[in-house]
Amino acid sequence: MSVPTTEPGLRERKKAATRLSLHEAALRLALEHGPDRITVEAIADDAGVSRRTFSNYFANKEEALFYGQHQRMREMAAMIKARPAAESPWVALTAAAEEFYSAQGDLDPEWTARTRLMRRHPSLAAAQMQTFAAMEREVAAEVAVRLGPSEDPSGVRAALIAATFLAALRVALTAWLLHPADSTYWEVASEALAQAGHGHA
Repeated sequence: MSVPTTEPGLRERKKAATRLSLHEAALRLALEHGPDRITVEAIADDAGVSRRTFSNYFANKEEALFYGQHQRMREMAAMIKARPAAESPWVALTAAAEEFYSAQGDLDPEWTARTRLMRRHPSLAAAQMQTFAAMEREVAAEVAVRLGPSEDPSGVRAALIAATFLAALRVALTAWLLHPADSTYWEVASEALAQAGHGHA
């Protein structure tokens, strides 16, 4: 008896929907009550699933909270890898960032509220730093490929470019959150990248 070819796709879509539902429940509860006051059980209840189901998708509430950020970083990493091989590292990074944020459109008020939530709660700092560190390693690996071993035998230059790139985006976000009505995030980020790119272009 043959298995319908559409079933695996449907199964994966259901898994993705459950994962997203848990992520949204975690964010919703964290915004309402603060991340320190929510539990895995509360997140599972809000999403309408069991505690065991939650554990099938996330190891803890921090993973559920940062799932959206992980996904966004994966999307940007994919865009960086897809840039033409002939582009210099900094040109490729900047172009990928522009493509990513153009596709995202204006950052909505809910996204802004979520970002502020993550920043004002020290309990989330460690999880956030792990997310940034993973992205930095991935970006550095792509930069190293573009530079080649002859230009960067120690890997220091690739690591520095990756760290500078992500630092510029974080600094831009901090600045933009102070006055979000005055400009778009990308306007601030593009200026930050231009300033940070001196010596890397």
